[in-house]
Amino acid sequence: MCYQPIYHGVVRVSLCLTLALPLQSVAAEGPAPGAPATAHVESAQEVDIAPVVVDGMVLFGVRGFPAYTAETRAQAIADRIEAVAADPAFSRQSLRIEQDMGASLIMADKKRIMGVIDADASLERIDRHTLSKAYLQRIGDAIDDWRHDRDPDVLKRSALFTLGATLLLMLALWTGHRLFRRLRTWIESRFKPKVHDVNIKTFQVIRGEHIWRLLIGVLGLLWAVSVLVAVYLYLYNVLTLFPWTRGLANSLVSIMIDPLRTMGKGILKSIPKLVFLLVLYFFIRYVLKLVRLFFSSIADGTVVLPQFEADWALPTYRLVRLFLVAFALIIAYPYIPGSETAAFKGVSLFIGVLFSLGSSSLIGNLIAGYTMTYRRAFRKGDRIKIGEHLGDVEQIRLLVTHLRTPKNEEVIVPNSTVLNSEVINYSTMAHQQGLILHTTVGIGYETPWRQVEAILLEAAARTSGLLREPQPFVLQKALGDFCVTYEINTYCAEPQAMNRLYTELHRNILDLFNEYGVQIMTPAYEGDPEQPKVVPKEQWYAAPARQPEENA
Repeated sequence: MCYQPIYHGVVRVSLCLTLALPLQSVAAEGPAPGAPATAHVESAQEVDIAPVVVDGMVLFGVRGFPAYTAETRAQAIADRIEAVAADPAFSRQSLRIEQDMGASLIMADKKRIMGVIDADASLERIDRHTLSKAYLQRIGDAIDDWRHDRDPDVLKRSALFTLGATLLLMLALWTGHRLFRRLRTWIESRFKPKVHDVNIKTFQVIRGEHIWRLLIGVLGLLWAVSVLVAVYLYLYNVLTLFPWTRGLANSLVSIMIDPLRTMGKGILKSIPKLVFLLVLYFFIRYVLKLVRLFFSSIADGTVVLPQFEADWALPTYRLVRLFLVAFALIIAYPYIPGSETAAFKGVSLFIGVLFSLGSSSLIGNLIAGYTMTYRRAFRKGDRIKIGEHLGDVEQIRLLVTHLRTPKNEEVIVPNSTVLNSEVINYSTMAHQQGLILHTTVGIGYETPWRQVEAILLEAAARTSGLLREPQPFVLQKALGDFCVTYEINTYCAEPQAMNRLYTELHRNILDLFNEYGVQIMTPAYEGDPEQPKVVPKEQWYAAPARQPEENA
């Protein structure tokens, strides 16, 4: 006998059965025929459908109603069919159809199997008599099949076939295992030396052992899939031989087919959405190319916009790109396959919560980075001071700013810290009027202030690297208890040379005050020493200092 899988034999003829039989004969199956069963025709989507299954074969589907569910009714019909088939005294010729008050009753001798009314036929758009005859034929075939499958000779043949299939499966697995081992040995002898050569030529960037493991893994996967397919085919064919296990065979089919069917339906249903997403992707990609071309032209000076700095081009492009991508995602979200499911929404919400909790500092640094870009507080190469960090700007990124200190150290400062701190830029005015370098000395009241100022101005003149214009100048900062505080101010155009210029200026100040015999009183004064605190010129280069060759 030939048995179809469980879903292949579903008969649509009973999608919306409404059994409203007379109370005297079909009270167990539904309302009486006098009830308004035919006044309201329900669509197939509104009714509860359950299949009538006998020995794993679907005969037809039946519907349920509030007082009698479809599953209960289908199981009751199947039990009646099996009871009739198991009765040796029953003959198929005793199956008949009886008409009773607008209902067609399918009878086996004096036993009622089921009933069909006009409402059932109207759903299938055929008359009730034709539908009842179709049900009668299906029930008769099911009874014959039930008896045939339990015939001792048939069961013996099925058992022998099962034994042969089991031996064949064991032989196939044993042979396949040996072939797999031989194939692996052949591949190892032929290709493993080449894999080792790859390991040498790539300087172990791509390890040969990794390639070999990948190759063996692929072979193992192919062997495992082959074993699973062989076992699946064996189980399906063996289980379909016996009526008691045919339902399990159909379940195996469902396990394999249902996911593929669901995926196929989902893909077909998603094709219009995928086409829209594809069109949107290429459109946004083309727009981004145009935007990038526009801002690149601004960056290289091809396009000039008033009041728009060229340095703003790339940051502005990134900002516009972010808005365009976000806008595209908002449009595309409803068209993403599965976006309407609760699981997708739950995962999206979970990711959103994680992003919100973990990205507060990230968003703050991003906003600070763009704010600094448009504030023009500093540029790459400027000498700046942020808090206690002094250095040259190496890179300005969206999240952090890289500084290189005079000690050749790299300091990475978060942009939020930069935005909330005072920033001293030594390079902005240095490129225009010059940066003022200043230092102070304390000189006693007995020294004429004109002499002191002249010495300080001469020290500035001797220092190479300082600007001659604007001219340096001296300020008297304070008249202290023991000395007058003088401040020399001079201009330079190279902020990166600040430390060197300060050192050379201090050297010249010390030399000139020693030269003219003027004692520096700072940092504190306690009393007049017996000898002036000056360094004679002949001791300027006392050991271990060495006199420069040009002054020798």
